[in-house]
Amino acid sequence: MLRVGIGYDIHRLVSARKLILGGLEIPFEKGLLAHSDGDVLTHAICDALLGGAGLEDIGVNFPNSDDKFKDISSLKLLAAVNQKITQAGYKIENIDSVLIADNPKINKYRAQIIANLSSVLKIPPDSVNIKATTSEGVGQVGSQAIAAYAVSLLKKVNKK
Repeated sequence: MLRVGIGYDIHRLVSARKLILGGLEIPFEKGLLAHSDGDVLTHAICDALLGGAGLEDIGVNFPNSDDKFKDISSLKLLAAVNQKITQAGYKIENIDSVLIADNPKINKYRAQIIANLSSVLKIPPDSVNIKATTSEGVGQVGSQAIAAYAVSLLKKVNKK
């Protein structure tokens, strides 16, 4: 049995924060405001995986009201999500994602981001796809915030 999940996240760009995308610190004058490290790409992937497995979302699993998640690396959250979906009897077939940001341009970081994500998820790099687009100057997403969408395809590997 195959199952699809979708995830979305958005965070506002602010000064005095590191910009983390896919577990990689990207040189930029602003970062994403959040309780954790604000990694919108990894958060969207977490929700896509949790949704595909029929589990509760990232906010339920890692609430921003819990201080143990303050400034936590989203790669740690992703590892925990991977464990949850594995325990639920699923394996990842692939992940497809889109980042929406006017700046910075992420193409030169894409390979390292894919390597980070595939390593944590223990899947081949060609099972993770990342695309980037801008908002073409329309609205605040892309210029004042960065957003990400992700879709996952999971396969049931055993009965739980």
